[in-house]
Amino acid sequence: MPANWTTYRELLLAPKSGRRAVEAELRRAVRDGRLAPGTRLPSSRDLAAQLGVARGTVTSAYAQLVGEGYLTARHGSGTTVSTTFTWPAAAAEAEPAPKFRYDLKPGVPALSAFPRDEWSQAQKSALADLSTDDLGYPDPAGFAPLRRELADYLGRVRAVAARLSEVVVTNGAAEGISLLGRVLHAAGHRSVAVEEPSHFGASEMLASHGLAIRPVPVDADGLRVDELAATDCRAVFVTAAHQFPLGVVLHPERRRALLEWARACDGVVVEDDYDAEHRYDRPALGAMQALDPTRVVYQGSASKVLAPALRLGWLVLPPALRDVVVDRKRLDDLGTGTLHQAAFARLLGGGGYDRHLRRTRQLYRARRDALLGALRAELPEWEPIGVAAGLHLVVRLPAGTDDVAVQERLARRGVNAPALARYARTPTFPGLVLGYAALTPDRLREAVGELRAAG
Repeated sequence: MPANWTTYRELLLAPKSGRRAVEAELRRAVRDGRLAPGTRLPSSRDLAAQLGVARGTVTSAYAQLVGEGYLTARHGSGTTVSTTFTWPAAAAEAEPAPKFRYDLKPGVPALSAFPRDEWSQAQKSALADLSTDDLGYPDPAGFAPLRRELADYLGRVRAVAARLSEVVVTNGAAEGISLLGRVLHAAGHRSVAVEEPSHFGASEMLASHGLAIRPVPVDADGLRVDELAATDCRAVFVTAAHQFPLGVVLHPERRRALLEWARACDGVVVEDDYDAEHRYDRPALGAMQALDPTRVVYQGSASKVLAPALRLGWLVLPPALRDVVVDRKRLDDLGTGTLHQAAFARLLGGGGYDRHLRRTRQLYRARRDALLGALRAELPEWEPIGVAAGLHLVVRLPAGTDDVAVQERLARRGVNAPALARYARTPTFPGLVLGYAALTPDRLREAVGELRAAG
């Protein structure tokens, strides 16, 4: 971005006055690369003067785009374009993403452990059993045998209260979030609460359907329901079993308070159970959905257990939302492909999914233990936080550390270790979010050596 702020009027194509117009043009400028990641924006006063709009218009636009994750605001450092995401249009013109020697990005399973033989067998047997009619356009709600298997599995493993009719199959969790965003907006919702810190991807999808994002802080017991009640929201997106990224569990008292909030305001709780099957020291708490299936939307996917490439997700919906979500799904894409659904149903019903989970739990626990052991030996002043679960952990860095600067130093050494600040709209403690599932114990120990050298 040119250093001369007078270029902004030309850069932003002279948007019409009004918060939404300025907001939309800034968003487009980030997406198409006119505003590159890391660019520092002018103050709200300066930009308002250049665009000929009220300062409050720019302030509101900045706040909304910070909430969506496009911008980052830090006290004393101004407002900058987020470096967390690479938008498609910008990526087409940018240099290829660097290939890290040690990639500790969270949320990635051990793709090398994907059960190729069992999946191949499930595909063959499922295809052989499909009727001619099954090869036509799919049911928008999903392949009935898969929905039946999911209802059984989720009830058995996650204590979800689900009937076949309440399960909807989606193209990954991302489509589920997008469908819910559209349906909530159509039902009159204008804002949605999200955890702070959190993954900005869900916020971006929800915001793309016209929902203002309201961050609500998380502490050691999970989402602050008292802070949620102070917002204008009637919908909230939570990771109750293993909060992302902090790794805390929503306390039973908070669960009850959250459901009481939903009943009091005629609200909706979206429970993203993204990696709850991976708990290493004790069984995970059952899903919150069973406590009130009329208020909680349960969401899951195969991405963290099998592979993101399958693009298989699911929603368990309250009766009031089921038909409208299915109708929206029909209008969007006519339904998720039957062949992958049929193979997944065979894997679930034949026990292959459970066997894979047992194997990967042992694998991930060994990798987590290796990472923790190396951190204790090499960096004892770095404090791991969160429960023994999932595919990542957070380490708290010494007070006063600039975690973004640590991330950048590590990147120069070939290590991808995201700063906690990348997931926070407001400052938290300094930390790193370290994914361990995709690296062997030896590779993790080598990575910690790089962390020590750069930290």
